[in-house]
Amino acid sequence: MNRFVIADPKLCIGCHTCEAACSENHRHQGLQSMPRLKVMLNQKESAPQLCHQCEDAPCAQVCPVNAINRVNGAVQLNESLCVSCKLCGIACPFGAIEFSGSRPLDIPANANSPKAPPAPPMPPKVSTFLDWVPGIRAIAVKCDLCDFDEQGPACIRTCPTKALRIVSNDDIADSSRRKRERAIGMDFGALSAFSSHGRNTQ
Repeated sequence: MNRFVIADPKLCIGCHTCEAACSENHRHQGLQSMPRLKVMLNQKESAPQLCHQCEDAPCAQVCPVNAINRVNGAVQLNESLCVSCKLCGIACPFGAIEFSGSRPLDIPANANSPKAPPAPPMPPKVSTFLDWVPGIRAIAVKCDLCDFDEQGPACIRTCPTKALRIVSNDDIADSSRRKRERAIGMDFGALSAFSSHGRNTQ
């Protein structure tokens, strides 16, 4: 079972601090600066959405260059191997993979050449799946649990309300055990009620 980060919508205040911390932590490592999580809001609550680190990760199964693999109990994506096919983002059932890219420093935006027609203007943004910008390679980005950082995920460390936490195998085992105990208790309760009802009708 993989480790993953979960959020408590009752504690989340929608401040986007987790997004900023994620972006800065990865930027310092020379990785894409797009946040690996996105705070989702509705009328009553908010919570960041991020990779569930699936056991049988669909994103890893469809990647044609094996850029996505399970490492240290998490699904890791190697940005250097990504070929911008976007299959991983399409396969992800949680919408937890986005695409980001940066232009090489020595290639200015909309550079024109007498050898080619003028570059078209920047198209309006639609989504990271559909956007296409000349000269920019779209790189898949997903939560990597800040595997490069000894302190762990930056989002968890910086959340002001402690709404985020990492879930381990032990947490999952404890949760499963509590569910089984509750189910057994409910079964015995229903059986006792049924038995007493049967005695009362005789």
